Parts: sequence; C-alpha cells; structure tokens
Amino acid sequence: MKVLVTGGAGYIGSHMVKALLRRGAEVVVFDNLSSGRREAVGGCPLVVGDINSATDLQALFSQIRFDAVMHFASLIQVGESVQQPSLYYRTNVVGTLNLLEAMRQAGVQRFIFSSSAAVFGEPSYTPIDEVHPKDPLNPYGFSKLAVERVLSDYSSAYGLQSVSLRYFNAAGADPDGVLGECHDPETHLIPLVLQAASGRRPAVTIFGTDYPTPDGTCIRDYIHVADLCQAHVLALDFLAENARSAAYNLGNNQGFSVREIIDTAERVSGKRIPVSIGSRRAGDPAVLVADSRKAIAELGWRPQYQALDTIVGHAWNWEQKLARQAANDSEGSA
Repeated sequence: MKVLVTGGAGYIGSHMVKALLRRGAEVVVFDNLSSGRREAVGGCPLVVGDINSATDLQALFSQIRFDAVMHFASLIQVGESVQQPSLYYRTNVVGTLNLLEAMRQAGVQRFIFSSSAAVFGEPSYTPIDEVHPKDPLNPYGFSKLAVERVLSDYSSAYGLQSVSLRYFNAAGADPDGVLGECHDPETHLIPLVLQAASGRRPAVTIFGTDYPTPDGTCIRDYIHVADLCQAHVLALDFLAENARSAAYNLGNNQGFSVREIIDTAERVSGKRIPVSIGSRRAGDPAVLVADSRKAIAELGWRPQYQALDTIVGHAWNWEQKLARQAANDSEGSA
C-alpha cells in the first residue's frame, strides 16, 4: 500500500510515518516544513509543498498513485485560532478541500482525518462519546467539525471513504527515543512541564486552581502518540474491509489533573518543577475525558501505553535529548 501522509514531518505525523514503515507500507510525506522537521520523516520521500496550493497538490497526485491519504497538516493552536480565524479556516478547511479535490481527480478514495475533541466544546457529560453534542468553542474546533461535515457529504456524493479520529490530548514520545514533540511555540502541558524540569523553561503555569475537580485544576485525557498511530493503522484496515465512513473518539478513558501531571513529572524526572499560578483561560472546560469504546469495539484498538508514568517517562526521555542538543548548540556557538 502506498500512503500519502500530509504533515508527516510534524509531531503526530512523523510517528505515523514510522508506524507505517514498520508495517511495510510505502510512504510519501507532503509537508511545508513550517512547523515540521525534515529529519523527522525517517528517510522516506519528502515532497515540500503546501495544502493551500492546489497546484502543489495536483502536481503531486499527477506524479504518484496513492492508495490512501492520512491528513495531519493543519494549524493547531486554539488561542491563535481566536486571534486569526481566517488563517485557520483557510488552512484547515480550504486546504483540506484542496486535498480532497486533488484526491477526487486522481481517483483516491480512502482518507483518514486527524480531528479533535475540540469539536465537542463544553461537555454536557463525561466521558464523551461519539454522539455527544458538537458545539465548538473556538475557530480551531469549528474548522475540524467543518471538515468532518465535508467528509460526510463527500462520502454520500462521491463515495469517498473516510475515518475521522478525534484525539483528546496527544502526548508522549516514540518509545525508542527517536521522535518526540517539538512545537515552537510549545503549548501542550506535558512538554511544558518537562521543559521546566530540564531547565529549558523557568516555570510552568497552572491556569486556574478553582475548578470543580478534586484538586481544583483541569482534568484531561492523555493518549500516547504511539497508541494514536496504532488507531490510524487499524483505520486503514477498516477502510479496506468496509464500504462506509466512520468517526471515533481516541483517549484513555481516564483523566488526570494538571497537578497530577506535574507530580508525575517530578517523580519520573527526579526534579523539582517550578510552578506559577495564573487565572483561568477562557473556554477551558473543567473535565474532558473520552469514551473510546466504539474504537475499541469496531477497530479492535487496544492502547498499549495507558499508564501516566509511561507517557510522561517517554516524553521525559525525549526532553532530555532536546536539552542535551540545546546545550551542545549553546557551547558550539559560544
């Protein structure tokens, strides 16, 4: 099978490339390298291009015949989406439409979409299952929900088969230590906490300590990036065996508070982590936890790295690698 991975030089995309190569698939990465890293693609073919360019996409699909597309190329910062909604709708919605049209013209009928729990908005109940009301709180969430609607319509009108995978909080790093999270700027809690542990950040901020949770801080469902990739592999199998589209929530079915993340990071790293207290951020629900029973039942998905110590431990190994690289770069430029 030949698979196109858009955004394959980024955090989740690069882990996906590794998982596909391990499975024996032929992989081509399409990435504009605005946030991805060339060295993260594992030596497979990299086409530098932009999903906002229909010309780039048409050229790619005219040269290579793909069996399936996995789409990770998108903008992901919630706060930025509020400040620059046009950027998010243009990239996440129009860019995806460009990709789908290039696929349609080339006759490629299998598509796996990197969606998000942000499509649900403020939870009416937890854990959140697939039928939970969808009322996003920000342009990022709306952009993901808009694409899910597009995929439903494309399935009905054009026979495009798709699986939308709604991540809760992707976390952790490659268990082999080869890949990990490397955003700039970093906005995800676990790498921020670990940067404070390694000394690359002065402190980590807790935004709100008065939520209606056991310790007053927000609770989130953290899912290991390797388990996310396994779900994508199973989604490929699903599309090969079923003539229908589907959407699944992906999480650990359990939540951990911000303070629990910090305590775990201190235990795993053996470091004291400086903490500052900030006010609540607008739009931050108290609790977000997934109900992933549908993915387990229909895809046969079984997360392998559910323990928080394991998720944080793999991320800590990666952070130590980054800290050493930063120290070496600093010495080299001195």
